[in-house]
Amino acid sequence: MGHNDMGDFFYSRGDLQSAFKSYVRTRDYCTSGKHVIQMCLNVIKVSIELGNYVHVNNYISKAEQTAEVQKDPVVAGKLRAAGGLAALQAKKYKLAARKFAEVPSEMATQYQDVLSAQDVAVYGGLCALASFDRSELRSHVINNVTFRDYMEVNPEVRELVNDFYGSRYASCLNHLTRLRPMLDLDPYIHAHLNTLYASIRSKALVQYTTPFTSVNLPTMAEAFKTDISGLEKELAELIQSSQIQARIDSHNKVLYARHTDQRKATFQTALRTAEQYLGDTKALLLRANLLKHDFAQKQGEGQEQGHGRGGRRGGNGGGHGGGGHMAPHPYLGALGGYGLINPDLA
Repeated sequence: MGHNDMGDFFYSRGDLQSAFKSYVRTRDYCTSGKHVIQMCLNVIKVSIELGNYVHVNNYISKAEQTAEVQKDPVVAGKLRAAGGLAALQAKKYKLAARKFAEVPSEMATQYQDVLSAQDVAVYGGLCALASFDRSELRSHVINNVTFRDYMEVNPEVRELVNDFYGSRYASCLNHLTRLRPMLDLDPYIHAHLNTLYASIRSKALVQYTTPFTSVNLPTMAEAFKTDISGLEKELAELIQSSQIQARIDSHNKVLYARHTDQRKATFQTALRTAEQYLGDTKALLLRANLLKHDFAQKQGEGQEQGHGRGGRRGGNGGGHGGGGHMAPHPYLGALGGYGLINPDLA
């Protein structure tokens, strides 16, 4: 179509706004699902370069509504890769990791103008390490045959993921350090590196301390290639954010785990449940006795009596019935405060 040719021309010149407008105009001339998919992929490509990820998500949804997407794994892979990139820019790292992990291997060399196979491995691996727990990391990344093919293209990421899962944290951090200069020049992930690296390091510290009741800080500092004072600060921040339940002995340089007393917690829960049940039972018995002895005043009866008294005493000017309401019984008013009787009925 002519609008596609004009969009390609403007895109080759670097005029992205004009290319975007030309590609969008083809929407009115799409007569088949393939035309819709082609239009969506062109708009997604230009929107990514423009940094407009709202349009990226919108046109991914449009393309996924066509039946042809399920029949073509390359197209499905392109849409998942673009969706992962949009989730990454929105700082939804767990969603981004899932999207990249679902990219089929057929797309590896078919989307070079947007994302390469190495990019899928790097983005998916870092987002997975920063957001997945161990079971998710095993099922979605390590045991995922499709994503393993992408990691084979980038051995550094493969070793990084395997070292993290195998608790070889010193080697894992070395791989992160070697990847950093290259990733600082990446147009899509460079703005997220500080957040991702900090999250990966925090998860590594948490996983290191979880199995032990006490940890020797010099040994842990050696494992993470850092000094003891810096490690203490990191652990203190994790303790304050409740990611680690422990306390630090700064004199002896030992981290002691603070495990919850399950027996005490069980008794406290049982006591709270019993007290709540006792209060509810007393309230039910009291209400039942009030109803049994007809001690609750009905609304209609109270209004009729109140208006009658106001009619008899309203002319005195200083009588009790000037307002037309009955004085509430003090006992019923107290019960109304506990929610047993509506004060308006008293």
